[in-house]
Amino acid sequence: MWRSILCRSQNATRSIAVTRILTKKTHRAPSLTSLPRFSSSGNASARNLRFFSTSPTTPSSSTAELTHEESNSFDSGLFESFDFDANGASTEAEIATMEASEEGSIAEVGEVNQFDEEKFESLLSLLRSEEESLEFGLKELDVDLNLDRVVRVFESPGISGKNLIRFLKWATTKKEEITVTTSLLESLLVAISVEGRRLNAYALWDLVKEIGENESTSTSVLNLEILNELIALFGKLGKSKAAFHVFSKTEEFGFTPNEKTYYVTLEALCKRSFMEWACVVCEKMLKSGVLPQGDQVSNIITWFCKEGKAEEAYSVYELAKAKEILPSSTSVATLISALCKNDGTLAFAQEMLSDLSGEARRHGIKPFSDVIHSLCRMKNVKDAKALLLDMISKGPAPGNAVFNLIIHACSRSGDLDEAKEVLKLMQSRGLKPDVYTYTVIISGYAKGGLMKEAQEMLAEAKKKHEKLSTVTYHSLIRGYCKIEEYEEALKLLNEMESFGVKPNADEYSKLVQSFCLKALDWEKAEMLYEEMKQKGLHLNAITQGLIRAVKEMQSEC
Repeated sequence: MWRSILCRSQNATRSIAVTRILTKKTHRAPSLTSLPRFSSSGNASARNLRFFSTSPTTPSSSTAELTHEESNSFDSGLFESFDFDANGASTEAEIATMEASEEGSIAEVGEVNQFDEEKFESLLSLLRSEEESLEFGLKELDVDLNLDRVVRVFESPGISGKNLIRFLKWATTKKEEITVTTSLLESLLVAISVEGRRLNAYALWDLVKEIGENESTSTSVLNLEILNELIALFGKLGKSKAAFHVFSKTEEFGFTPNEKTYYVTLEALCKRSFMEWACVVCEKMLKSGVLPQGDQVSNIITWFCKEGKAEEAYSVYELAKAKEILPSSTSVATLISALCKNDGTLAFAQEMLSDLSGEARRHGIKPFSDVIHSLCRMKNVKDAKALLLDMISKGPAPGNAVFNLIIHACSRSGDLDEAKEVLKLMQSRGLKPDVYTYTVIISGYAKGGLMKEAQEMLAEAKKKHEKLSTVTYHSLIRGYCKIEEYEEALKLLNEMESFGVKPNADEYSKLVQSFCLKALDWEKAEMLYEEMKQKGLHLNAITQGLIRAVKEMQSEC
């Protein structure tokens, strides 16, 4: 019986030691406060031993129960002090040995953990360096990697995007459980975008392609936002071809392009004038019915207009109008101007004018002027004048430039009466005809040989303006030369300086040729030549030879 009790006491002592070790491992406060008493006195019953072996994690209850059982043992007089003390000492030594062993194990684990942290810091230092043989260095470090540590690497500052990609590829080949995740890709994209290095962007695209072409990882790892940001990155780096390649792969990877996809792709292509690809993307966008909002639509319209793709820009405008998306007034004006450059798209520009209202119409003098200019270019004076009257009625108020466009068109077409009517309308609105206005009408009269009417307009211009233009006199001189009234042409040449106009070599040359070829008056031609030399003007050799030829011809006669 005593041997049985002694054996149980030794087992209890071992259980107490194990409990102490477990307590240390879980970093809890020591709970076996009565352990020295029991180990030294050996006053443990079978009930005490059973309690410790089954419930080592309830120290407070164990202490109370042990104290109670100790009292009962003493009352019953079960224990004597024969050789149990020796066994008790042996048990205490055994406990001390177990504790020392456990403390050694803890120290060993701490050293291992510290060693792993040192390796991890060495890993970060290697990745932050510009070491070319990075893979060799990673192999030499032999860090025990897992996905959490890979994430820690990506969260650590100061590592280049290039090294992150190389590390990720190395890690995924080393351990199968380490895989590329969406968050790792997003971290890579941010790092490489900040650096702005083209080679790193291409390396990231290679990685994305590898993931996207794998059906099992395409949609689980990639997402549309990553592809959009990659397109934007290539656009920022000026690599439009790569941006278009990413766009082309979007649907292949299982994603449907959205508003941002189309916008960043068109931005990358238009800014580098890759308009053939831009038109392909635009057509796809229009077919899908997906359109960016607000300023982005305005930007797309402006990009296409600047690159001479007015029809594509107009298609975007039509879709925006159908979706009740209002482009900016500036982009609308740009589109109207672009449409006016081509006779075939002028009708679209005229239609767009009716879409302008409120402030956009009141400040829309440029688009209205562009349409009138194009109508006059096409000799459609009737519609141009109708639009002018509409501007007078509803705004924007036309200025001198708009009136001059129509007057010029009337003058070119020979309808000088209509030109004078528009001139009167201009004056009735309180506008003062400028020198150009008079010059246009004078040129029309001179072209038709109506020099009397041309002189009347010249007289009116002299009253309104102290300084006329070279073109004004040039038109009149050519008109008089045309009807062979050379003396009148010579008078105009002499009065030019009185109105702030200096005759140029062209005016003199025209008169010299007229005197030589038509009037055969080499004397006046030679006089004009001498006058040119005094004013520092040059007469070309052919015209000089013409003077000598006429002079020799008349001397022979």
